[in-house]
Amino acid sequence: MRAAGHELAGKAVVRDDVGEIRGQVQNWVESGKVDAIITTGGTGLTGRDVTPEALKPLFDKEIEGFNVVWHTVSYHSVGLSTLQSRACAGVSKGVFIFCLPGSNGACKDGWDKIIRWQLDSRHMPCNMVEIMPRLMEK
Repeated sequence: MRAAGHELAGKAVVRDDVGEIRGQVQNWVESGKVDAIITTGGTGLTGRDVTPEALKPLFDKEIEGFNVVWHTVSYHSVGLSTLQSRACAGVSKGVFIFCLPGSNGACKDGWDKIIRWQLDSRHMPCNMVEIMPRLMEK
């Protein structure tokens, strides 16, 4: 998605496979056409849940605060069941990547209560849009 206007640049459904997940997200990161990627599913504890394993190696920086905020928001919705989530976020080559659980409620909470505000340049006192131009600085 592009931050300005939140245009959808693409979507894909891939199997619970580290290579497929990583490959799809890496293609989007390297396309130069997206500012943020949101994945859903594969963040749980079962054997098939491999999204963090697939995507964390792509992160140049992990957004550790996302995990804290996610679990706080999630706790208010699902209580202690939030312990089963390994939702995570990071930055790869100047692109934000957010990995949400796959349930409808988790996706709604993640977007409505966290991500949409950080991808809105009007959100104050600060947001992730305002740092986008500096993500690749050395």
